Amino acid sequence: MSKTLDIAVIGATGTVGETLVQLLEEREFPLGSLHLLAGGDSAGQSVPFRGKNLRVRELDGFDFSQVRLAFFAAGEEVSRQYAAKAQAAGCSVIDLSGTLEQALPVVPEANAEALAGASAPYLLSSPAPAATALAAVLAPLRDRPGLRKITLNAVLAVSTLGRAGVSELARQTTELLNMRPLEPQLFDRQVAFNLLARVGESGEGGHARLERRMADELKRVLGVSGLKVAVTCCVAPVFFGDSLAVSLETAEAVDIKEVAALLGRQAGIELVEEGDYPTVVGDAVGQDELYVGRLRAGLDDPAELNLWIASDNVRKGSALNAVQIGELLIKHYL
Repeated sequence: MSKTLDIAVIGATGTVGETLVQLLEEREFPLGSLHLLAGGDSAGQSVPFRGKNLRVRELDGFDFSQVRLAFFAAGEEVSRQYAAKAQAAGCSVIDLSGTLEQALPVVPEANAEALAGASAPYLLSSPAPAATALAAVLAPLRDRPGLRKITLNAVLAVSTLGRAGVSELARQTTELLNMRPLEPQLFDRQVAFNLLARVGESGEGGHARLERRMADELKRVLGVSGLKVAVTCCVAPVFFGDSLAVSLETAEAVDIKEVAALLGRQAGIELVEEGDYPTVVGDAVGQDELYVGRLRAGLDDPAELNLWIASDNVRKGSALNAVQIGELLIKHYL
């Protein structure tokens, strides 16, 4: 890429924001000026970038006409308050909060062509990490063997809730191991040494907002006509890395060897050999690849495909996907 772009990263001191800045450096993103922004106590901190420590400035009052592209990694409230201001100033937006319903969700491995139908200044979103990982894995499979329904059971790390989730699990674990009374703070009950069957509050029909978001994003990104999606999310006492148990209903009997061949040829996917399986701790955390294993047909239905995915939710599912969207924009559209 010969062009350069002045960009902003909002939420630069969070778990995703810091990783995003790190990836901009690692991938030699063609940027001119980099503006790191945050609100509250985070403003004034420093983040390392290209051998220097860049000061994080206050978001409020920032002139978005200074930049052509802004990554919003600071949560729903910030995106709702500032994304429209950025776009009105002629700045394209890549949002990671999932709160901007009008934004176009993009997973470069699955629907990069969707950008051709959008216009500048762009309003795009990087889907929820688990949806991003699953869409990238299913991209080479969606046309064969005729995908009809996805059932996703997503076992999510506490970093789904950002740095606060990581701190809460560490605090709870320390208190329990030291035989002290536990008072849950961020979560509604004990998460250490436990599984929580819901992320956030239940909404209509008992589905949490994140579950609805992921179902909608998968449908929009994959673009399979009539696709049905069922999602259940739970929180595990794991700091980083999502584990996804996936079942697909297809139109015809599944050829496991064909599926394995398709996945094995897909860039960014590591297919674990039969008899083994990937985990987030042993394989996925800190990596850019998606790890797929346990390919098998259904016990009673030969048109059912089951698989397991391990992915780094912060690096691959969030920060890297957003950076890859930015790379597509600057290469072809900006």
